[in-house]
This record gives sequence, structure tokens and C-alpha cells, in this order.
Amino acid sequence: MKDRPQINRRTFIKGTAVAGVAAALPAIIPASALGHEGYVAPGDRLVMGCIGVGSQGLSNMNSFLGKDEVQIVAVCDVDRNHLERAKNRVDSTYGNSDCATYGDFRELIARGGDLDVVSLALPDQWHAIPTIMAARAGLDIYGEKPLSRSIRESRAICDAVHRYGRVWQTGSWQRSQWHFRHACELVRNARIGKVHLVEVGLPTGNRTGIIQPEPVPDGLDWDFWLGPAPWREYCEFGSDRCHWDWRWIMDYSGGQLTDWAGHHIDIAHWGMGLDRTGPYEIEGKADYPAEGLWDAPTDYRFTCKYEGGVTFVVGSTSRIGFMGAKWHGEDGWVHVNRGGIDASDKNLLRPEEIGAGDIRLYESNDHFQNFIDCVKSRKPTVTPVETACRSISVGHLGEIAMLTGRRIKWDPVSEEIIDDPGASALLGRSYRKPWVL
Repeated sequence: MKDRPQINRRTFIKGTAVAGVAAALPAIIPASALGHEGYVAPGDRLVMGCIGVGSQGLSNMNSFLGKDEVQIVAVCDVDRNHLERAKNRVDSTYGNSDCATYGDFRELIARGGDLDVVSLALPDQWHAIPTIMAARAGLDIYGEKPLSRSIRESRAICDAVHRYGRVWQTGSWQRSQWHFRHACELVRNARIGKVHLVEVGLPTGNRTGIIQPEPVPDGLDWDFWLGPAPWREYCEFGSDRCHWDWRWIMDYSGGQLTDWAGHHIDIAHWGMGLDRTGPYEIEGKADYPAEGLWDAPTDYRFTCKYEGGVTFVVGSTSRIGFMGAKWHGEDGWVHVNRGGIDASDKNLLRPEEIGAGDIRLYESNDHFQNFIDCVKSRKPTVTPVETACRSISVGHLGEIAMLTGRRIKWDPVSEEIIDDPGASALLGRSYRKPWVL
């Protein structure tokens, strides 16, 4: 009689999407069962690779390094300085020199069955391709906001995550903060009555001057950094070489609008229960720099109309007057941002205002731990992929309306622009060869 095949943790996690038995067995043996509270055996940890370990990527990597349930074994970046810094940080944490380094994310993803999860933190033009490849490889993904650089990319990412049964967490960490959740629960429970207007304030953009091309710095793979974006000669975008101020260049991002839509528009949607839909009409105006390298909008404002008579007004702080999400109801208002929560009725700010009989939203108090827990349980995260898609689609639609100067009619079910071929062409972006979506 043959021995029964052994199913280890990694095989279990990767097979649950097909086998449908995620709830049947624990993916990681509880530390208490081993007699060592807080201890997770090395063979029972989630094995992670980190793709993009610059500013935000390094911060995310450090957060995962602090989790006993995670073992980081590989890092990837197109800048050798980032790679060396990240590897040294991982190796010093584990007391060895085992962390592998890669300049090409495809090599990290293809390294075999030893990976469970990846953390992705790349410029926006690079969000779709690595995500889809990682999903196809059977990896669960912690990916940065915004979900994509275009609506077509967002849908492709969602389709891949669903097709391959992967767990996805968006870096929209505000949903794991108590005061953001409390604000949304107040709105959901009609503490300010029926909401008719939602204002969303995002940062005002910046301008820069003419920047001349320079030699590519040693250790930077500039062609790979550009990836599917149009070719341009290397130049210093601003601070930290090309690694920070790319956000204000339209080839790579939509400026402060798309950089922050995945935060405050996301919260505005959460409070209204709009995570799986979108507006039907969008129009607005923006000021774009007439010269200089940074061409993303500086001052901007657009309105979105939703079914049910709700209007969203989204704009830079120069046009809106504040940061964050503010819901206006028949009986008052609630405003929340990173600095805290406020309301027309101060009694609403008490934690006990939301009771056991009220609508309660998904509770997460640690965004990274929530991802880890959901990888093990195979349950949705607090910011799943479809939610991220709908949050950033508002930013992308606002961008299209402002670029064209036209009122956009949008079908949130089919995710198509109605009767405007020119605007519809902006739902996707052309890729530089050899990259394809």
C-alpha cells in the first residue's frame, strides 16, 4: 500500500482556489498548538518576494518583515542601490545572507513553487503586467494603489485575480484605520440623514521647469524602468532621481488625482456603499502646465453623478478647500481625513455612537496583517481588487473628462463610455514594444 501524499502549507494555499476547501483546514499551524505562543515554524510561514523596493516598496517590505508569519526570500528592483539596501535589510533581520536579488520581476515570479505571495510597489505604468503574471503563477498579491494607470488595465487585473483565484490587498490602508471606518459607519447608518452630496479633496498638483537629459546613473536599468511607457531620454524627474516625481508625469501617472484617488475616493465610496459600481455622468476642468517636464493637472475639479441622486465633487484642495471625504446629508455632515474625524453633531464622534444593532463595516486594524490572515483563510481582504478598480475608475474618468473637455456618459455595468469614440480611446494606453497587456 502506497503512502498517502503529504499536503504542505504551500500546496494547500495554492490549491484552494481550485479545490474549494479553504475553510476545511488551517493554512498555518497555530503557535499555541506548538506550545510556543507567538512562534510560527519556518515551514509554516508565507514565503514572500518583494517587487519594487524603493520608497513605498521598502516601507511595505519593512512592515512584512515585522510579521512572524512571513519569510521574505527575494527582492527585485531596476535600481541596484535599492536592491542592495533591501537585501541588507532582509538579511540583517534574519541573520543570514540568503535573500535573493533580481533586476527582472519575471525571474522572481518564475523562480518556482517556493513563493506564496508577492508585494508590488512600482510606478503606475508597471502595475498591470507584473500583477497579471503573478496571479497566473498562483501567487497572492499585496499591490499598491492606484490599481492601474487606465480603466482597461484595471479590468484586466480584476479578471486575472478572479480567474486564478488569488487573494488581493490594495495598499489603500485608510480602511484599516478606526476613524475612517467610524465615519463611513455613521453615513451608512443614516446618522446625517440621506446623503445628496459628497465632496472629496485631494492634493493640489505641482509645476516644474525644463529639465535636460542626463547620462543614466550607474546601476539603473532605465529602459526597464520605462517598460511599457513611451521612450524618453533619462533625466532627473525631481527628488530621488526618477523614483519619486514620476507621479507628476502623465506617461506614468495622473498626478495627485490618481495618486490619491485610491485613498479618499475609496473612503467616499465606502461610506456610500458604492464599492461595486460607479457614476453615470462625469464632467470637469483642470489646469495643465503649459511647459516643463511635469504635465499632470495642478488645479482640477470634476463632478460625478450616481444613481439615486447623489453627486460627488472631486478636486484639488485649491478648488475644494480641504483634504479627505465629506458627506453632506439632510441632517448634517461628516468629514474625515488623516488628521481625524469631524461632524456637524459632535456627539456622533463618540465610539459608542455605533452600536451592536447598527450596520458594521469590515473591521481591520492592521492592513498588512489583514492580507496575511486572508491569504490563510482565503477570505476577501478589506480592500479587494474590485473595490480598488471602482475607486480608481472615478479618477480615470475624471481625467478623461478634463482632458477632452466633454461631459462623459459612463455605463458602470459594462464599463464603457457611451457615444464618444474619442473619449473611449482613453480607456486604455498604448504599450511600447515588446510589452503587451
